[in-house]
Amino acid sequence: MKKRKSASESGASWMDTYGDMVTLLLCFFVLLYSISTVDQAKWEMIVKSFNPDAEDVSQIVTQDVKDGNEDVPGALSEEAQEDFDELFEKLQISVKEAGLTAEVELYKGDGYTFVTFRDSIFFDGNSSEIKPAGKQILEKFAEIISGVSKSIKEIQVLGHTTQASASNHINVDTDRVLSAERAANVTVYLQQKTRISPEKLVSVGYGQYRPIAPFDTEKNRAKNRRVELIISKSGSVEKSLDEYYSEMDR
Repeated sequence: MKKRKSASESGASWMDTYGDMVTLLLCFFVLLYSISTVDQAKWEMIVKSFNPDAEDVSQIVTQDVKDGNEDVPGALSEEAQEDFDELFEKLQISVKEAGLTAEVELYKGDGYTFVTFRDSIFFDGNSSEIKPAGKQILEKFAEIISGVSKSIKEIQVLGHTTQASASNHINVDTDRVLSAERAANVTVYLQQKTRISPEKLVSVGYGQYRPIAPFDTEKNRAKNRRVELIISKSGSVEKSLDEYYSEMDR
């Protein structure tokens, strides 16, 4: 009878394959570690090892690597961070100089500045056309905002209306369209007057559905007629409107 060969005699065992795999993984992680703090010379050596026939390594290396301190997308320079932090103070000074402390409310949060304009500043009655006095205020704000444009992630312009009384709702078509048109017109004016990239400007019309006061008195209803700006810093965490209101104790 012919003797059957054992597994060890028929070829390499699974241990040999496993050992080769572990060795390759080790080499891979050593390579990752070696380039974790890569400088220009080390990077060129690695590229050269993979391209031995290349006459000039600089033709292959298309991006400089600077001692592991590459720019991180969305990161702000120290100067840009300081500029954004000064935004609130500059807006506050502008509001005081214009004598609008009763009509403009400012709040400084973590990574954002929240601005509330009473609608009487910008608009008459049921109109969505910005008044001349409102344009002057927006021009001053646009000048200040332009100075920190690089540190701004986004500017949301929010339009709000109110109910005619505690029991009577405004016609939904009029309500939604009016708030949206007011927000859009403020956004368009800011785009025309600032150096902010257009994609950073967003307008939203909430109608009467985000009130900050009851509808019971004319004074309270007037508080709900407003335009808000949420100016967020690059790299900040996005939040919902309710979260902003919660932080401002509204």
